Amino acid sequence: MTERFALIHNPRSRRNGKDDGTFRNSAARLLGPLFVRPSGREHVQDAVAELARREVGTIAIDGGDGTVSEVMSAIYRHSPADALPALAVLPSGNTNLIASDVGFGLRGVAALDRLGALARDGGLRRTTVRREALAVRWSDPDRPAALGMFHGAAAFTRGVGIAHRPAIDRFSHDIAVGVAIASSIGRLALRSTRRKWLGGNRITLAVGEEAPRTEDCFLFLATTLHCLPRRVWPFAPRTGNEGMSYLNVQAYPPRLAAATWNLLRGRSPEWLDGCPAYERGQTDRLALRIDEDFVLDGEILNSGPDGRTFLSAGPAFDFIRGVA
Repeated sequence: MTERFALIHNPRSRRNGKDDGTFRNSAARLLGPLFVRPSGREHVQDAVAELARREVGTIAIDGGDGTVSEVMSAIYRHSPADALPALAVLPSGNTNLIASDVGFGLRGVAALDRLGALARDGGLRRTTVRREALAVRWSDPDRPAALGMFHGAAAFTRGVGIAHRPAIDRFSHDIAVGVAIASSIGRLALRSTRRKWLGGNRITLAVGEEAPRTEDCFLFLATTLHCLPRRVWPFAPRTGNEGMSYLNVQAYPPRLAAATWNLLRGRSPEWLDGCPAYERGQTDRLALRIDEDFVLDGEILNSGPDGRTFLSAGPAFDFIRGVA
């Protein structure tokens, strides 16, 4: 029995901009109206709403982390919570952290051919992995929740801002991030900016059911992913499939160079685990107040007039593997 699937293709994604029309024409022939090339966020909402109305059970997303976040957010708004479509993530963007964990494994015409073969065989959901999204809500009840899988604030937001500068953003993602990290480290070495960067941001944080606490934060990260590219894993080892991993680095953290070296390599030496300045854990919800922007899947978002956001794990999606 042939299954139906839709493909949401972001023509503005870095790799998709190099398409000579071969992929686009092949997808249009195979999928007809189920091949969607949104022109903006509103078009994504409309397209996903139409796919939900037609009860399309599988959606392939051809883009980067920002595109995946937009599509998941739209699905959350328009699909029943007990009937979320399965997703196939084709990594074509500037940032592809999500695909490094739950990606389809192929992109371009190869991915299209594989999806078509699975659909004809009735096997689109034959091999899947389940992950919870990271949902961000604001204190304003009228502002829709944003779904993603990787959240960052404080120094992380500044670093992403550097990576998004035109002189850097024209490079590939790996080079852009490398330049951003080098620029950040350079700012710590300069007396004029070291105090500002290390002093961090004033935040109020509540983990799970704990009481809120206010402190100065150098770096804050949270994710529902289970792995990152190149074996980078600054979080504590996961203890289960559910919940968010988070890292809260206090202002003026001791032994920052050694901690960074270990965190980026996924190592947990005893001194780091015992240092309160590097708080790492796993939870199903966080409440965060910070009077600056934050980053969700590579996109910079504002924290709202009062700076209050609420992070939670879920809903869960099935991600299709094209390559075992």
